[in-house]
Amino acid sequence: MTADGDVLTVSELQRRVRFHLEEHFAGVWVQGEISGTKTPASGHRYFTLKDPGAQLNAVLWRSTAVRLRFAPEDGLLVRARGRLTIYEPRGSYQMVVEALEPVGAGPLQVAFEQMRKRLEAEGLFYPARKVPLPPLPSRVALVTSPTGAAVRDLIEVSLRRWPPLELVVVPVRVQGEGAAGEIAEAIRTADGLSFDVIVVGRGGGSLEDLWAFNEEVVARAIFRAKTPIVSAVGHEVDVSISDLVADVRAPTPSAAAELITPDAAELLEGLAETRERLGRAVRVRVDALRARLETLRASSAFKRPLDRIRDAEQALDDDSSRLVRALQGGWGRRRAGLDALVGRLEALSPLKVLARGYSVTERDGRVVVRSSQVAPGDAIRTLLAEGEILSRVESRGHGARLPRGE
Repeated sequence: MTADGDVLTVSELQRRVRFHLEEHFAGVWVQGEISGTKTPASGHRYFTLKDPGAQLNAVLWRSTAVRLRFAPEDGLLVRARGRLTIYEPRGSYQMVVEALEPVGAGPLQVAFEQMRKRLEAEGLFYPARKVPLPPLPSRVALVTSPTGAAVRDLIEVSLRRWPPLELVVVPVRVQGEGAAGEIAEAIRTADGLSFDVIVVGRGGGSLEDLWAFNEEVVARAIFRAKTPIVSAVGHEVDVSISDLVADVRAPTPSAAAELITPDAAELLEGLAETRERLGRAVRVRVDALRARLETLRASSAFKRPLDRIRDAEQALDDDSSRLVRALQGGWGRRRAGLDALVGRLEALSPLKVLARGYSVTERDGRVVVRSSQVAPGDAIRTLLAEGEILSRVESRGHGARLPRGE
């Protein structure tokens, strides 16, 4: 009960406590580590601020969250400014955060690291996807401010080194609200206009000044471009997200001009040296050929070119003669052997035997060698060396062997 005896409802009590909290704890600063971050579809962010001894619920309304350069995430040590209040439906008190900043590093540095980690995890910095610059570019687009010192350095150094180069300035704002969108759109436009290289950059400045080149929209425009892109943002110590995504990073705009152009003076000097080496090589070759020609001209073959042909013809005639002789000798030997064979065959011929007084008797086409092969009355034929005798058997007997020598 209250001092005057009234009994408060829960809602009345919560409202009185909320009033006192918001009145006495408005604009308070609290330092702690973020944990348990939740971001529903509304865009509001809910998290807990904690230290080793306690924790405090906190809410960051969407209207405040969109103005932050970094994303509140678990494990980040921050300082939060806001007011304490009670969320009456749950009866819990919480801090409504109106400002938030990281401890130790500035919000832009934290935002840079968060962006770098996220895009690296997506593969936007992968070295294998980067393409080399052409050795002899003819058209280069400069996506930068048309009035800054960077564009003057780029043009001056590029044309001094490579006078034939065509440079086209694609004017954009390089800092301030909306600069990142202009840069991204200029990259997309230049990528469709058949340039050999696109240079994106600006001169030096603070992290705040260079922030347009750390925006995600610029990083993704560089990543999607088909044309090789050189990023030249700030000074050598400055590293931007566009440097990490681009195919080539130049520490300064002047260095970018040296990266994209060959040195005409060096090329001419190299050509002169190459021409001199080529001339020496040609002279050496010509001298060698001349010496060889002199040797050939002094040779007998050069003076009497038909001698070799005549010698070859004579050798061919000699070979032909030897071949004819060899063939003739072979045919003679074969003819003598054939004659000897014919002689032997003629010696064995039955006609030769008949010519010496012998005869051959046949009966019914079969040679009669014994008297028992015929009978009286058989017709027989006797073959002589010349002609034949037809007769009939009267009788047969056993013939007697003639004495040797008769």
